[in-house]
Amino acid sequence: MYKSSLALAVAVGVLAQQAGAAGFIEDSKLSVSSRTMYFNNDNRDGGADNRESGQGFKLDYISGFTQGTVGFGVDAQALWGIHLDGGRGKHPDNSSFFPSDSDGSAASQWARLGANAKARFSKTEVHFGSALAPNLPILVSNDGRLLPQTFEGGTIQSKEIDNLTINAGQLTHAMGRASSNRTGLSVNGATADSNKFRFGGLDYKLTPDLTLQYYYSNLEDFYKQNFLGATHVFKIADDQSFKTDLRYFDSSSDGRNGKGGGYNFNNNGGYAKTPGEVDNKTWSAIFTYTLGGHAFLLGHQRVNDDGGFVWLNQGSVRDGNGRPEGAGGASFYLFTDSMINQFAKAGENTTFGQYSYDFARLGVPGLKASVSYLKGEDGKNANGNGTFSEWERDARIDYVIQQGTFKGLGATLRHGVYRGTGTSSLADQDQTRFIVNYTYNFM
Repeated sequence: MYKSSLALAVAVGVLAQQAGAAGFIEDSKLSVSSRTMYFNNDNRDGGADNRESGQGFKLDYISGFTQGTVGFGVDAQALWGIHLDGGRGKHPDNSSFFPSDSDGSAASQWARLGANAKARFSKTEVHFGSALAPNLPILVSNDGRLLPQTFEGGTIQSKEIDNLTINAGQLTHAMGRASSNRTGLSVNGATADSNKFRFGGLDYKLTPDLTLQYYYSNLEDFYKQNFLGATHVFKIADDQSFKTDLRYFDSSSDGRNGKGGGYNFNNNGGYAKTPGEVDNKTWSAIFTYTLGGHAFLLGHQRVNDDGGFVWLNQGSVRDGNGRPEGAGGASFYLFTDSMINQFAKAGENTTFGQYSYDFARLGVPGLKASVSYLKGEDGKNANGNGTFSEWERDARIDYVIQQGTFKGLGATLRHGVYRGTGTSSLADQDQTRFIVNYTYNFM
């Protein structure tokens, strides 16, 4: 519920009306999405379990652009989450599934509003507001719970040059997937925050089958990060291909990071050569062979010994009463960002594989299934003594109704098992999620 977002939407709406409705109205889209979710995290080591369900609604209005050399528009979003059931003691106070009341129990409901003003000139678009959801190598908006994570700030995307996409922007706040509040931007383990995350990068399609990427980002007083990526798809036959995906991150300290005052990075609970400071290099290589409805993925990831991988994560930010803001749960651009664990601690060597199948090849369109396994070894314990290992096995099945009255209604069942050994591994966990999604388009 942000008055500034409403004022922004009204202002842009008036501007659009003055500039002419053609295009702005004709190209508009209005939809409401429903998500029902059951979340069960069973802590096998005796810690707090998380077992609850909720209903989420997301209303999206996306306008077209007004006519003229520079077109203007507005996007608006309303989010509402309703707690259905959890049972006493099944909602940990640090839950990323649903926000907490003052007594630590789950809030009965929560909501927030957001809006973006936008402008388009030629093949360049600018967006400014509080409902941004970037999906870039250096920042991935998380949508793994009842409602999505969003950001406040401004972004620009340009496609003026053939085969080249340029992205840049500055973000100031985040709205967590389990929060009605906005918070500053931070990293895992830090209690201080920043209001300046700047980024820029490009995607260049060198050939129809080869894409090269470079991105730079800077979270002021926390870290600087460079990313290099390359994706190549080799078409073997009409129904057969081999994809290579290479990714490299180089992250270092910025400003007050590591100098106290809450700007420390806890290295994801693992080892740090210089405690509190960001110092990391991570690379990964993923190879996927596709044959008909089958897809076989195999890959490896290496996190260097000096410190853990770093990404935007507001999970440790507290409110005025010292309680979690509910803004935890952030994604990052590596395959190891799995259902339960991230495999992103210092020294980890992770080998992973996945098999998936599209049942459309057997005459059941809309049905897909996958199973994956990740094994992390040689991770350095936080105390610097010895190493730890961990593994995770995830299974997933999705089905979307393709026709009839309930066309578009989809269901997802996911189950993950995590086990670890060593002082820096997580607690053993079994996790189950059942999700039902449906989107109705009004226009």
